[in-house]
Amino acid sequence: MGTLFRKTVRRPIPKFAAIVEKNGQTLARWNSRGKWRTAPVAVDVGGLRTVAVEIGTYYARFKDHAGELVERSTGCRDETNARQKLARWEREAEQIGAGVLDAADLETARAAAGPIGPHIDDYETALSAAGVSDIYKANALRAIHRLTTELGIDTIRGMRRDKVEQWLADSVAGGMGARTRNYYRDAVVRFANWLRDAGRLAGHDLNKLPKADERADPKRQRRAFTSEEIARLLVVAVRRPLDEARTIRRGKNKGKLAADLRPEVVERLLGVGRERVLIYRTYIYTGLRFAELRTLTVARLDLTPGSECIRLEAKNEKNGAGSTIPLRADLAAELRQWIGDKNLGPADRLFAVPAGLRRILDRDIKAAGISKRDERGRTVDVHAMRTTFATMLSTSGTSPRTAQAAMRHSDIRLTMGTYTDPKLLDVRQAVENLPPLTHRLTEVPAPVAIYAADRNPESTHDCSENCGPEGRLLASAGKMGATIRQSDERPGDSLNPVVVNEKALLTTPVVNRAESGRRDLNPRPLAPQASALAKLRYGPNQTYRRIAS
Repeated sequence: MGTLFRKTVRRPIPKFAAIVEKNGQTLARWNSRGKWRTAPVAVDVGGLRTVAVEIGTYYARFKDHAGELVERSTGCRDETNARQKLARWEREAEQIGAGVLDAADLETARAAAGPIGPHIDDYETALSAAGVSDIYKANALRAIHRLTTELGIDTIRGMRRDKVEQWLADSVAGGMGARTRNYYRDAVVRFANWLRDAGRLAGHDLNKLPKADERADPKRQRRAFTSEEIARLLVVAVRRPLDEARTIRRGKNKGKLAADLRPEVVERLLGVGRERVLIYRTYIYTGLRFAELRTLTVARLDLTPGSECIRLEAKNEKNGAGSTIPLRADLAAELRQWIGDKNLGPADRLFAVPAGLRRILDRDIKAAGISKRDERGRTVDVHAMRTTFATMLSTSGTSPRTAQAAMRHSDIRLTMGTYTDPKLLDVRQAVENLPPLTHRLTEVPAPVAIYAADRNPESTHDCSENCGPEGRLLASAGKMGATIRQSDERPGDSLNPVVVNEKALLTTPVVNRAESGRRDLNPRPLAPQASALAKLRYGPNQTYRRIAS
């Protein structure tokens, strides 16, 4: 038979408690929820005075189906409800022992009915144990928390497909893009798969949620910066912090760069502009992502001349693999000077990348006279600098496979299709760089030459060398079809035949007027071009031999 009890825990003395002495014992007396409570005062090891209080909910102690003593919270403050829950647990233990219920199924059902918060915490622990990056873990947990909060899901049993599907549909109607929709869909499916594999959920159908077509609904299409736009952006970025501080905001001199600043303020603002330019240049020349650059420390840089590179930690990279990114020598020299001027240590962040860099870049773009959107609706933002890096690789003649490695993509289609701006590719110059093709043919098949001669009636070539005594056209050389060599170099007459044949044919059948009774022995009619050519050269009444081809 199980028992019910309330646990006693030690807590600091309540703020408004009165300390009294009674029978040589120190007591604390306070009012809690309209009831007066009294508890003896004790002193902890650290010198903190505490009181022993009972928690509000009942705990149950009983034997499970294996005969082991189990202690479990009922979650009930009322003793009657707590006793009913204890009786149910004892009945379940008896049914499991008799083989009526399955213990694993019962634990799964109990977990599914419990609050979802502890399961999310355990999922976070499982992600950390799996070695995923902090960025991936933060994104996954953020999506799950938003879904459960906005849908009011308090148990994992409440994660139903119809509820999630309706939420996704409403979000898309509110302006959510296809890619973001798939992000939330994949996050909740992975969480449900983990619950199922951990024995906390019997099964789910969330994986049947349809995926949106990201290509058919591109919420944001990025373009690359042009070289001229990059130059203008860097000029504005280095000057704008100081110019904004010197701009007068009100009065008759409103808009003028006339405000007086202390020398230390000017120096600080110039440093902000210098750092912003270095941030932009590092983005464009390395293809780093926003989170990767924010977490980059000085220790991850190797600025040794000849081997300059960035070594990303696996936990700070999107794919969690860790990569080595080469650095241009001029950029490495600027970073070396930056580290020395700022006196940065190995553990210091390379840049103080602001969280609002997107808004800062938008203002720099506007000040530089760069359109945020082009005529095709494509935008430029912080991540567009990664697109610029990929496009610059392609325009500089880098092979696709090398560009894929530089971008750290697992699929070359992502490098060439998504991150390369086709508008900036010089296709015309690529066509101009193709090798030239000769316009003269050194050898052509005999039928082609005959047809060309037929089409060129002004040809004055004397073919008597190749004619028989009766003016018959002979094939006195050639291997299974003679070849005609070109010798006439007159412009516009590149197909002027002169010599036919190098080896005699085995047979030269003669075409006669009489026809055989067998169809296979009857001569085939000559092509119109060859017939016209023969009549033109030898007259209509002369016989001629047909060249075997």
